Amino acid sequence: MAIIKKTHFLKENVRPKTILLLNYPAKALLFMMLLRAYDYGDRFHPNLILLIYCCHLYLALNLILSSIQATARAAFGMELEPQFREPYLSSSLQDFWGKRWNLMVTNMLRLTIYEPVHKAASAAIGREWAALPAVMASFLVSGLMHELMFFYMGRVKPTWKVMWFFVLHGACLVIEVVVKRKCGVKWRLPRVLTGLMTVTFMMVTASWLFFPQLLRDGVVKKALEEYAAAGAFLENVGRAVMSRIL
Repeated sequence: MAIIKKTHFLKENVRPKTILLLNYPAKALLFMMLLRAYDYGDRFHPNLILLIYCCHLYLALNLILSSIQATARAAFGMELEPQFREPYLSSSLQDFWGKRWNLMVTNMLRLTIYEPVHKAASAAIGREWAALPAVMASFLVSGLMHELMFFYMGRVKPTWKVMWFFVLHGACLVIEVVVKRKCGVKWRLPRVLTGLMTVTFMMVTASWLFFPQLLRDGVVKKALEEYAAAGAFLENVGRAVMSRIL
């Protein structure tokens, strides 16, 4: 959920020029390797387990949505917009939320929340600063929707930590925008440093506010059981196919 040119919630997405053929196979292999790590979860530090959950969440969403995209391309000749653009390469919160993470949701929030609030705020405080309350409104709605989603998955009373995760990121993104405007281009930090700071901030705040909710509701455990069942099914199918071939 980024602010580009003051009045735009998200710059128009541009399809990457090239995609490495080994990109998705490598991610699938990493996903399967990380599944084995849970067998030794009692030997790992809780923070390391949360980091593994973080990686698994990204890999699962990326592989599922990429599969849908590939199916639509093969079956109907439709080119769907990619939902992720390597978020671990983000150089800022603007870059992460606006150009790299779950772009379908970002576009929906831009159309339904950001632009209406931006228009109303422009009349009240002027166009120069109207993007700031629009960003906060978008993150607030996103947080509430995640709380609702988690409630339906776990059926337990919400702690509101997930909403505060999005409110915190919205506030930090607003601060980031203000600092960039005040400092200008020549005072910006190197991309390597900002990238490391962004990824670290994402992991720390997610481990603090986001992932504990998944652990509390048992969503991760249920998902892992489903992954294991799906993996066993595919393994059995593969063996059956190979036995007939041989």
